[in-house]
Amino acid sequence: MSEKNHEASAQAMKELLGIIDALIAPDGCPWDKEQTPRSMCDYLAEEAFELIEGIRNKDKAEAMEELGDVMFILLFIATLYEREGAHTLADSINYGAAKMIRRHPHVFGDKNFKDIKELWDNWENVKREENKKTGRKRVFDSLPKGLPPLLKAYRINSKSARNNFTWDSDEAVEIQLKEEWQEWQDALAKDDQEASEQEFGDYLFTLVELGRRKGIKANSALDFANQKFLGRFGKMEELAEMRNLTFSELNLDEMNALWDEVKDWEEK
Repeated sequence: MSEKNHEASAQAMKELLGIIDALIAPDGCPWDKEQTPRSMCDYLAEEAFELIEGIRNKDKAEAMEELGDVMFILLFIATLYEREGAHTLADSINYGAAKMIRRHPHVFGDKNFKDIKELWDNWENVKREENKKTGRKRVFDSLPKGLPPLLKAYRINSKSARNNFTWDSDEAVEIQLKEEWQEWQDALAKDDQEASEQEFGDYLFTLVELGRRKGIKANSALDFANQKFLGRFGKMEELAEMRNLTFSELNLDEMNALWDEVKDWEEK
């Protein structure tokens, strides 16, 4: 980022902080004055997902707007904490900056790493030392409990691998995946609902790890699949409307024909 843009960003943040101060002032907005860091959590999650959607849709205008919304909520929460006397925005920023410097000695120091694995090993070592100071002594103590399950599975597998607890090869994961599939099929054959759910979970967990090894994030991949399906389904409905057909009255063969037509159109 250029020095000019740094200055513009700092000025914009200063103005936004001024707006937040006005909103929660004694004569400010009744709703904003009632908010707490806890009450803002759902709004933060919602805006973060909207930002992610804009980024994944490659919609730069939407990403710009949602970045602003996320920044507003982050600064709002920081201001609320400061009003409580807990800590300041500067405390949080300085803490984050110091953490990044510690974890990147190859950038801010004179350390060199021969490969990415060695870099990640150092990252984990630094994190372990940090966790000791904060009372987090175990590998997964820093794993957020509120992560969506698919994202959590990826993080668990990733952190396990960085701590050398993983399969020796991709082929070994593929063998495990086949075993998990068979165990799921066995549970289904026994009509055991609880076991079926557990074995399906084991299969998904292993599939997430195989994807991770191939450079694929399961959460992102599934989101793309969801969006692709929704897009195609919407085009099917549009085709039906154009042909004066009631979509809900179509049989499966007719719906499949529309689906194939949409896919053919996309591939051209």
